[in-house]
Amino acid sequence: MSKMVLHRPHLTCAGIAFALYFQHLVSAIEVPLDSNIQSELPQPPTITKQSVKDYIVDPRDNIFIECEAKGNPVPTFSWTRNGKFFNVAKDPKVSMRRRSGTLVIDFHSGGRPEDYEGEYQCFARNDYGTALSSKIHLQVSKSPLWPKEKVDVIEVDEGAPLSLQCNPPPGLPSPVIFWMSSSMEPIHQDKRVSQGQNGDLYFSNVMLQDAQTDYSCNARFHFTHTIQQKNPYTLKVKTKKPHNETSLRNHTDMYSARGVTETTPSFMYPYGTSSSQMVLRGVDLLLECIASGVPAPDIMWYKKGGELPAGKTKLENFNKALRISNVSEEDSGEYFCLASNKMGSIRHTISVRVKAAPYWLDEPQNLILAPGEDGRLVCRANGNPKPAIQWLVNGEPIEASPPNPSREVAGDTIVFRDTQIGSSAVYQCNASNEHGYLLANAFVSVLDVPPRILAPRNQLIKVIQYNRTRLDCPFFGSPIPTLRWFKNGQGNTLDGGNYKAHENGSLEMNMARKEDQGIYTCVATNILGKAEAQVRLEVKDPTRIVRGPEDQVVKRGSMPRLHCRVKHDPTLKLTVTWLKDDAPLYIGNRMKKEDDGLTIYGVAEKDQGDYTCVASTELDKDSAKAYLTVLERPDRPRDLELTDLAERSVRLTWIPGDDNNSPITDYIVQFEEDRFQPGTWHNHSRYPGSVNSAVLSLSPYVNYQFRVIAVNDVGSSLPSVPSERYQTNGARPEINPTGVQGAGTQKNNMEITWTPLNATQAYGPNLRYIVRWRRRDPRGSWYNETVKTPRHVVWNTPIYVPYEIKVQAENDFGRAPEPDTVIGYSGEDYPKAAPTDVRIRVLNSTAIALTWTRVHLDTIQGQLKEYRAYFWRDSSLLKNLWVSKKRQYVSFPGDRNRGIVSRLFPYSNYKLEMVVTNGRGDGPRSEIKEFPTPEGVPSSPRYLRIRQPNLESINLEWDHPEHPNGVLTGYNLRYQAFNGSKTGRTLVENFSPNQTRFTLQRTDPISRYRFFLRARTQVGDGETIVEESPALLNEATPTPAATWLPPTAVDLASPTATPTTPTTTTTTTTTTATTTDTTTTTPAATTLPATTAASTTTTTERAPAATTKQELDTNGSSIWDIRALANSNWANITWSHNYSAGTDFVVKYITSNKTEKSIPVKAQTPSSVQLANLTPGMVYKLWVFPIWSSPSEHSYITFTTSSGERGSSPGARVRGMSLRVHGGTGVVVGGDRARRSPRPPARPCPG
Repeated sequence: MSKMVLHRPHLTCAGIAFALYFQHLVSAIEVPLDSNIQSELPQPPTITKQSVKDYIVDPRDNIFIECEAKGNPVPTFSWTRNGKFFNVAKDPKVSMRRRSGTLVIDFHSGGRPEDYEGEYQCFARNDYGTALSSKIHLQVSKSPLWPKEKVDVIEVDEGAPLSLQCNPPPGLPSPVIFWMSSSMEPIHQDKRVSQGQNGDLYFSNVMLQDAQTDYSCNARFHFTHTIQQKNPYTLKVKTKKPHNETSLRNHTDMYSARGVTETTPSFMYPYGTSSSQMVLRGVDLLLECIASGVPAPDIMWYKKGGELPAGKTKLENFNKALRISNVSEEDSGEYFCLASNKMGSIRHTISVRVKAAPYWLDEPQNLILAPGEDGRLVCRANGNPKPAIQWLVNGEPIEASPPNPSREVAGDTIVFRDTQIGSSAVYQCNASNEHGYLLANAFVSVLDVPPRILAPRNQLIKVIQYNRTRLDCPFFGSPIPTLRWFKNGQGNTLDGGNYKAHENGSLEMNMARKEDQGIYTCVATNILGKAEAQVRLEVKDPTRIVRGPEDQVVKRGSMPRLHCRVKHDPTLKLTVTWLKDDAPLYIGNRMKKEDDGLTIYGVAEKDQGDYTCVASTELDKDSAKAYLTVLERPDRPRDLELTDLAERSVRLTWIPGDDNNSPITDYIVQFEEDRFQPGTWHNHSRYPGSVNSAVLSLSPYVNYQFRVIAVNDVGSSLPSVPSERYQTNGARPEINPTGVQGAGTQKNNMEITWTPLNATQAYGPNLRYIVRWRRRDPRGSWYNETVKTPRHVVWNTPIYVPYEIKVQAENDFGRAPEPDTVIGYSGEDYPKAAPTDVRIRVLNSTAIALTWTRVHLDTIQGQLKEYRAYFWRDSSLLKNLWVSKKRQYVSFPGDRNRGIVSRLFPYSNYKLEMVVTNGRGDGPRSEIKEFPTPEGVPSSPRYLRIRQPNLESINLEWDHPEHPNGVLTGYNLRYQAFNGSKTGRTLVENFSPNQTRFTLQRTDPISRYRFFLRARTQVGDGETIVEESPALLNEATPTPAATWLPPTAVDLASPTATPTTPTTTTTTTTTTATTTDTTTTTPAATTLPATTAASTTTTTERAPAATTKQELDTNGSSIWDIRALANSNWANITWSHNYSAGTDFVVKYITSNKTEKSIPVKAQTPSSVQLANLTPGMVYKLWVFPIWSSPSEHSYITFTTSSGERGSSPGARVRGMSLRVHGGTGVVVGGDRARRSPRPPARPCPG
């Protein structure tokens, strides 16, 4: 791409490549990359690619000498060789690439590459000038053979210096030198033996071991990838003492041990005390000093009058070489190397002179001028010595070119004045000195081009409010056009205030406001015409996170929520992404990303870190960060160590594990022993979380193994790896068994039992127990038995006599202290006598008082437990009433002769007998006594059913009491109307004992009624059953005509579900004592008369058991009892659940024509939502599920809205609605009339 230089400043555009250079009162820009402009503008040639000046080629390959150029029209190419025209067409081996100047020299058919060595230069021409390449010096790589030579054995004294010369054959380029043995083993190099830059191998001093190998110089040639080897050198080292490796290794001074004289250093290269070196600017300078001496000297480098150049110096070859990279004039001066050993030091001074091949200060640039404009080309270069400047035009010296009155050459500058069309040419500047040259091409092109707008037409720019923005209008023209901006096609030029117009054509706004929106027009004008373009600006609201995530500390397994509520411009698409620890967050199935936050389910330790919410639009973004800390139970302690070993104690030390963000509060030390309970771990002690070492008390004769558990607020860690075992020595027991007791299992024995000693109480091997017993008589003899089990049975004992018992522990180390004496008893026998003179006194209809004569203690034959009265209901005093004759008893503990029997049935015949009881069982029974109980009050009626056939009446039906407890004399009914908290007066009705129905004519069709019913005997009123009439829906005002309501179909999608046709509702309550059960009956369908308030039939079933995956989440939570109450265009949805408080839900419903909608429902009690804008007569499918779940995991119901002939408000009648439950999730409610469930359905048990 050509560069053009314009006389005046010119604009650049973002996205369109322009480069602006201020160069001596003219401005340089690149021609725009617009293909149309490129094809229209005339352009002199420009060299774009060429081979290097010193070009070395491989003789085995074809030769390519590159020369590429561009221009308009496309340039043609020609070459010179060694300063003469090179006729490519006449040489069959040479060709030029199409539309290129690159030469290809082909040797496939033979030929010598050496014949084409020389100096080549490329010329690119078109109608507007000629451009030149640099002179390319082509050379063919050479890999000459090593000259044959005879190498004699080199004899040298041990300790003397030596240099082995390489003298490699001259190659092009120079070969890489390295030394090896003839067996191709590298020569080991160090500060004593090393290779110099000239390729020679230097020995600061020769040692005897140097003769163990030979030395061969190798040259590797780059292009041919060959290695040539010189004949090897063989060394013969003359020594004063024989070689002895052992003596050398044991001697502190190797040289004196060998008889080698130590010498001061001397330089092997360079020679003498001083030398000089010239280097060109920009290359690397390598200074080298190699010295001999015994021992081998150390080399250090210095610069006279200053420090070594900082940042560009490097020591090489064991400090023998100093490399200074990219040398500049400031690196001139005197450097010296200092070689020293313990015998002395010497130094060598190197004077460094830096020369320079020419280098550019101001390289001439392409220049584009309009007719009549002025300009100039500048060519400034520096070097050492100062380079000479020569100008050429189209490849010819400018002095020999035709005269040009508008051009003036003044040394390194050419000035152009009042240029005209036709003055285009390519100028060359050649800067040269003895070290090299520079050649630069710069064309001068005179153009006249009308203004062109380079930006796309009708651009749309969107910017965030209050941000700085820029409207671009790139343009081109010659002469340089002027550019002005207008807003909405009117007004003055925009510049000043909030606007700033730049010379490159951009219009900058310091702060974009809503009022800055509109259409902006840029107009470019020069003497040849004008061009314009429009830009529409839209100002958008910024994106802001109004509630970002907050730092949280949560326990593992919890459900943290990170908020990210965003406010943004509604016309821009918002994207919310999350980062974790500044990397994109993978949203797995444990995470749920929502519009306003991120929820993590079952948070784990790996979830800890920085969370960043990034809210972005196409124009801007905002972010907010928070740190989530996950508390986890601690890691297990490790590296348990036992120290301070003693007879009864040991110190246990451990390294705490990571506390996982929750400080360790306690350490639990456990132990295991391998004799009594191997593999079972017992708690030993507990210590604060601040310690990691404790002295543990030990028991004798225990083979201990310890482990440690760390505890924090989250829980306990895994146990540590057990410690090594520690065996304590044995001792005699220090305690005896506890819990000693003696009791008979049969009438002629006594079983002695006790709690055995555990592993930490045995104290020694062969633990056993010495059992002693005798009858409780100071003169009695002691019996004893030694056992190992915690039980001993003494046989042939008298019935129930006391014994003195002792149990003593013993092991192989001795006995425990003398044990305490315990009293036990031998076995009991059944009592031999029964209570006598049993008397009964009736207290009331349910209780009697008993008295009896106690038995003699000698007949009990054991320990007296209680007197026991057995009784049973023999019959009822009412005819044809079946009774249970199950025997019951009442206990009277201790030695007593009276008691009370209660909880009897009134108006019944009872029988009773008594016994005395000891530890063996019951004694003989007394004679049977009979007694009746008097009449009592009845229980409540079995049930009270309420039916409402219409709004004018209520039908009551009840059943007799389950327990009349006497002769019924009638029923008493009390009832009152109520409406909310308001209640009416209580009314009373009395009925005969045979009446079980009653119809109430309602005076208030709106109020509900509460009924109190009880039966009575001559003793009084019985228990009351209470029931309320069902609630009625307050719907539309009814019409006088009778209306038939179709039934509601309820289909439970279950293999055992049975369709039900509900109509009216009957509530049945059965009461026994204080227990109430509720059942639902379904009478036949009826035709209902018109009422003053419409009602809805409701069908209620108990929620099915959670048997499918749809019903219960993995955590045991579920949804059931989904109810839908719908009219023509609305539906009330309610449901029950046992999810955690604060759970949000989603209600999703789909019509039969596949229209789908979802409604989020915030947590509330009760759970409900109203669906609006429904279609009359449409079948809907509906799901309810938690917001983090999906419909596929839950069951659905179906319902149908009414046809819409009545009102559409929530108070309107619900007609003809059909509901179905699919998947067994819960219960559906619907239909024309509602019945009220007596109690809520049972909720499934979590889990």
